[in-house]
This record gives sequence, C-alpha cells and structure tokens, in this order.
Amino acid sequence: MEVIRTVKVKLDVPNERCDDLHQTKNQFLHCANTTAEWAWRYPHDYCVTSKKKAENALYDQLRGETELTANLVQKGIRRAIEATKSGVSRLKKGDNTSQPHFDAWSVVYDKRSATFHRDHVSLSTVNGRVECDYVIPSETEGTPIGEYLLNEDYEFRMSTLQYDRTTQSFYLHARMRRATDEQDQSTANSSDAKHRTVLGVDLNVDGSLAVTSTGAFIGNADEMNHRRREFEKTRGSMQQTGTRSAHLSIQSMKDREHCWMQDELHRASNQILEEAHYHGCTHIAFEYLTDIRKRMAGAKRYHAWAFRRLYQYVEYKAEMFGIEMGQVSPAYTSQRCSSCGFTHENNRRSKHQFVCQKCEYELNADYNASKNVARKLLKKLHSGQKSSGGGAPCQCALTSGTLNLNGDFHASVKSTAEGESTDKPTTSVVGH
Repeated sequence: MEVIRTVKVKLDVPNERCDDLHQTKNQFLHCANTTAEWAWRYPHDYCVTSKKKAENALYDQLRGETELTANLVQKGIRRAIEATKSGVSRLKKGDNTSQPHFDAWSVVYDKRSATFHRDHVSLSTVNGRVECDYVIPSETEGTPIGEYLLNEDYEFRMSTLQYDRTTQSFYLHARMRRATDEQDQSTANSSDAKHRTVLGVDLNVDGSLAVTSTGAFIGNADEMNHRRREFEKTRGSMQQTGTRSAHLSIQSMKDREHCWMQDELHRASNQILEEAHYHGCTHIAFEYLTDIRKRMAGAKRYHAWAFRRLYQYVEYKAEMFGIEMGQVSPAYTSQRCSSCGFTHENNRRSKHQFVCQKCEYELNADYNASKNVARKLLKKLHSGQKSSGGGAPCQCALTSGTLNLNGDFHASVKSTAEGESTDKPTTSVVGH
C-alpha cells in the first residue's frame, strides 16, 4: 500500500532558459506523435502496444532527430504507447476512437531526467540542465505544498512539467509518494540488517565552505566571496565604458569565473565523499536548502546556487560509493549542544565559537552544527528500528570514532580521552 499525492508548484525559470523548456516540449511531443503514428495501425492491422518493440524500432531514429536525453526520448515513446493501449481498450469495448495525437504543453520527468529537491528542481533540456526554484508561499501550513512537497515523509516520483500560456508561467505537477505503516515497517526491517553511519555536513557563507561531523573543514568560502566581489567591481567598471569590447570581456570573465567556481565545488564534493568513504559512512546529511538566503545572514543568490550545486555533485557521486543522501530541518542546529543537547541562542558566542551554557562544552560552532545535522538524520533512520537497543548499528561519524543516540562514543583508535579530543579539531585539521 502507498499514498500518492500530486502537488502543483510554480517554477521560477530564468528568463534566458524559458526557450530551452519550450524547445524541449516541442521535441518531446515530436517523439510521442511519431511513436503514435507508427504504433496506431487500426483498422488494417493490430496496433503495437509493446513499449519494448516501440523503443527498439524508434529509439535510434528519435535520438537522431532530437536533442533530448535518452530518458526523455524513452518517456515520449512510452507516453504514446500508453495512449495507444487506452485506444485499443476502447476499440475492444466497441467505442469510437482514433490515433492518439499530442499537442498539450507537457513533459514527463523522472529521477533520471530531473533532480528533485524540496526548494528547487533541476530539469534536463535540449540545452543542458536548468535549475528552477519553487515559488513557495510564505505560509505553507495546511497546504499541499506544506503537507506533501516540503514533508520529508514523502518522496518525489515521476512528475510532469506544464506551461500556462495565459500567465506565461511554468508549473511542476510533482507526484509525491509515501509508504503506509506496513510498507514503512517492511522497509525498516530490511534496513535493520545494514550498518548505518551518518556523516553530517554544515554549509557556510564565510570561513570554510563545508564542515563535516568528522572534523574536516573543506573549501574556502572567504576566497569565493573575494573572487565574486573582484569580478563584480571589474564588471561594473567595464559596463561604464559601454563598448562592444568591454561586453565581450565581461562575458569571457563570467565564463572563467563560472568554470573556477564549478572546479572548487567539485573539489569540495570530492573531499566530502572521501571523508564519508574513509569513515565507512552509509549516509550523508545536509540541511534543507529551502529559504537558505533568509536563514543564513549574508547569504546571497550565488551562495544558494553554490550550495545547491555542491549538494547535487555530492549526490550523484555518492551513488558510485553506494552512499545515500538525506536532508534535515536546519532548526536549532547552530544553538544545540552536540554533547549534552542543551539548546539556547547564547550557546553560540560568536560566528565561529560555541560554548554550551549548561555543560560548558566548547568547540568550533560550525563543527558543532555539523554533528547536529548528522544526529537529526540519525534519529530518522533509527526511528525505523524495533527498539532503541535493537537492530543494526546506527551512529554519527566523528573524527576518530562513532557516536550513537545514547551518547556512547566508540573510538576507532586506542585513547582514554578520545571522546573529548574528537570534538576539538587541532589547527592542522582546521587549516590556517
């Protein structure tokens, strides 16, 4: 048993990428209509209702005729075959019908042609991928967006992109799935046999770009900010000249900056995966990136873009290691003591210093937050076990060992003070 809900959410599509989506729709419908014409052979012959036969006959031709990815070509073929099946069924009942024809604005996406997130989606087009933010209302409680789209109990399934010509707006009809208690228990029982270790990741707009629960300080957000400011100053100066040469120079600089940023994010994602792989992690936890510009002081649009791109890089690379990704609520991760659990806004004394007002536990604030991020995903995984003491090991990955929900630390090396030293990274770990 499963619960399926469809949520309609408006997309904020960059103006310069709208035509890419329109062209993608045209080519997607071309695949569907070409397939329908080939498959519909009534009344002189039997109509073809086999997806495999249709793909074998038409796939290579349609890949050559379009710029679509393989998955979208297959989806176009299958849409036509499903419509043909319905037509054949009506014919058998004696109803009048005709060859299917597709002209409505729609494109079908699944997890291979789209990357779904709680605050945005990345869609495959004829001209690479386009990232579109969801237009989410300020109040989501009691709405389908709040109950399903933003609810981590629901997962994204095959969804449909549509276009409203009246308002010239794109909408994603996101299909959300939630397993019933019976299926949840079955999944939990099958996963109980697995060893589960979570690596938490905290993202920052200054200092280190990412900090993991194993004490790794990755990337340099300050350098990224500096490079961005220098680019903006140079661009502003060139724009004042207004010459064609200046315009071409700005475009060239923009391309170089973009390539540099992509390279830095790839490096950071590789380091995060190396940490997870080295410590035997089965899961990597990030905070939800929804409304990150509102939540993080000083965050700008390019920060949000960088965080999302970093998450995407880690996500698709994690598949090669068999590591699963998870996102958790960011609430109180910066205020909660990762040692005793006491939560208070005064625990964070400065941007990079955390001192618990209750137990006086002191450590780097970002490192503390990364452990809280890991713990949140850990609790979600642990909730599927039959009892707090049963099932497979379920723990957070720390610098030199693991920590379970009961607060028991298990060192990976012999040390009488391992629990304390784990939580205080040295200068050599943090970097200069």
